[in-house]
Amino acid sequence: MLTIPVIRWGKPYESLETEAVIHFATGEPVARVGQAGGALLRRDMRKAQKARDALRQIPSQTLFEFCAKAADLYQNATLPMGDGTQSPDEFVHAQSASTGLPEHMARANMQKNAFVLRNMAQIIDALTRGIDPAILSRGYGEEDRGVIVSYQAQSPVLGAVLPSNSPGVHTLWLPVVPLQMGLVLKPGAREPWTPFRVISAFVEAGVPAEAMSIYPGAGGDVGAALLAACPRSMVFGDQNTVDQYRGDPRVQAHGPGFSKILLGDDVVDDWEQYLDLMVESVLINGGRSCINCSGIWVSRHSREIAQALAQRLGPVDVKPPDDPDAALAAFTVPRMAHGIWSMLEKDLAEEGVTDMTGSFGPRLVEQELCAYLRPVVAHCPSPECGIAAKEYMFPFSSVVECPQDQMVKQVGPTLVCTAITQDEQFVRQLGDATHIDRLNIGPIPTNCINWLQPHEGNLIEFLFRSRAYQVAPVS
Repeated sequence: MLTIPVIRWGKPYESLETEAVIHFATGEPVARVGQAGGALLRRDMRKAQKARDALRQIPSQTLFEFCAKAADLYQNATLPMGDGTQSPDEFVHAQSASTGLPEHMARANMQKNAFVLRNMAQIIDALTRGIDPAILSRGYGEEDRGVIVSYQAQSPVLGAVLPSNSPGVHTLWLPVVPLQMGLVLKPGAREPWTPFRVISAFVEAGVPAEAMSIYPGAGGDVGAALLAACPRSMVFGDQNTVDQYRGDPRVQAHGPGFSKILLGDDVVDDWEQYLDLMVESVLINGGRSCINCSGIWVSRHSREIAQALAQRLGPVDVKPPDDPDAALAAFTVPRMAHGIWSMLEKDLAEEGVTDMTGSFGPRLVEQELCAYLRPVVAHCPSPECGIAAKEYMFPFSSVVECPQDQMVKQVGPTLVCTAITQDEQFVRQLGDATHIDRLNIGPIPTNCINWLQPHEGNLIEFLFRSRAYQVAPVS
């Protein structure tokens, strides 16, 4: 069994306290992870500037090359992990064992992270809108058009309080190293694997180890300390987390997505053509992601669509995590599944709401040490139904009937909106809607992410401030 230490600016630190990472189905320990305290992190943050200084000694182009090398190492190599090593297959097994995610999904998320690392130069070029990376490194520079521009880093490091339930979110902090900022990570208690493996791959590829730290520990202590100490940080959580940090320029909070598919009046009569897209958007990655679809909005045929969706999703059942056809992830804390199902039962009992998957067997599946929730499809005759505004951490979607001219007003906050229509006026309204983030026009699954586009805000705008900078010769 591996023992994984705290990492303090590249150096392993053996803490007195460790926590076991437990296999979700057997209860057996998979690893022991050292625990940091908030005071330790706060003390180490006094050296944060050294992390950026070390990275600024390396040209951006070289860091891009390190990222590409790290991608191959992360995906294919046996890498140092704590007091031992870990192969790619061992990584997948461990991540599945502790998170309840099927192994093929863990492998798919691994490929996603490797893709981002491998294509980092193009991704940074897109996020910066073509700014020369040397300008970000130096703080100012002259563009090809002869204008001096300046972008001031707002922090020497990016902190991140990471989740246990969705390994796919790690793509959001990977670009920080080639931007010559250090990393201060607090991994999820059940998913320490990705942060430690990525950092190990970075170091093996040539990135200075002293630019990166990992502090496992209690969220209320070390997580809170990270968010308070880092001038720029990310946090992943529920709607309460998002609301807590709303308006705080230091914190980028990621929570529920409430992502949706809208069928315009010009295509809704041909809804059968888009059923596969709807199923994929709801089911992929076990419904765990903020980019999974939680609402399908149409002006007519809503009951037929809900029934067809239920016929595809309702029979989906629990399978072992090593089954390549496993579509559901376990809730490693059973009471969470119980709580979600209790809330859902109340939502489904609302007048007018129909549980379209109720005839396909029980939705809550309890096992000895974990639980599962099988897919739920709800039909809503109008947006007034409370469940039309809900999202849950498993394959769930409501099918909502709403006139097209009311959709933009009624859909509410939406991370990803796939609008299938050729109605130019409708497209223009969607484009103007400030409560919609990622907008897909046409038959694009909500989970289909173009990494050359920003996600929940542009990382560059979060980490750098554009400012005036004038230069005149001194006689």
